[in-house]
Amino acid sequence: MTPFGARLYAAVEDRGPLCAGIDPHAGLLSEWGLDDTPEGLEKFALTAVEGLAPYVSVIKPQSAFYERFGSRGVAVLERVIAESRAAGALVLLDVKRGDIGSTSQAYADAYLDPSSPLASDAITVSPYLGFGSLDPFVDSARRHEAGLFVLGLTSNKEGPEVQRASTDTGESVADRMFAHLRRLNHDAVPLGSFGAVIGATIGEGEDSFAFNGPILAPGFGAQGGTVADIRRIFGSATVLPSSSRGLLAAGPTPSALRAAARRTNDELTA
Repeated sequence: MTPFGARLYAAVEDRGPLCAGIDPHAGLLSEWGLDDTPEGLEKFALTAVEGLAPYVSVIKPQSAFYERFGSRGVAVLERVIAESRAAGALVLLDVKRGDIGSTSQAYADAYLDPSSPLASDAITVSPYLGFGSLDPFVDSARRHEAGLFVLGLTSNKEGPEVQRASTDTGESVADRMFAHLRRLNHDAVPLGSFGAVIGATIGEGEDSFAFNGPILAPGFGAQGGTVADIRRIFGSATVLPSSSRGLLAAGPTPSALRAAARRTNDELTA
């Protein structure tokens, strides 16, 4: 296979940068006239796949909204992953896992090994047990040509307590994480496979964002981030503005979801 970074670069060139989140909130199920049950989840999620996956570069399911239904919800998540990839979208599974040793390896096997029914093109991970704790994820991503998006400067208001804290060298914790990504991506062409999560609502761009990897930008759309914010903060970086509620509110028909995705991609690429 081609490395994730190269596949993502090509997908964005072909389909635009929009990352479509499929997050089955109970409130969204209700807005679509669906019950908050495994059956409602399945109808919601697979309708979203039908409307979005053939037209966007990346589909991002948030695992927690499927896990809350137990094994039946995870079975729906497996279908979302498989059918999104079959439709030509890359799947970024939003799991934010982060542990140590054999536990990290087990998570990596679950989400990155092609033999797993949950195998995705990339996942989100947390480095806040120390960046070295991610080594099993990094090794598995390299072995399976997958990608990682490491939490860097997130869009939640509590994030700066840790992410903006100073390290022993005076740099921020987030900047230390970006330096690790720069090392992992240093010789990748056209784009590294190791990215960061940086919120579209953080305010201003920083030199440390130049780590030759993709950026997932939550906070775009319903959370207040705009196209102008994306351009100002990230410049020419390969950035995936992520929208879930903003897109899914256009449902419940696949055609309405498709129109919303195309309209948003047109705004981002104008």
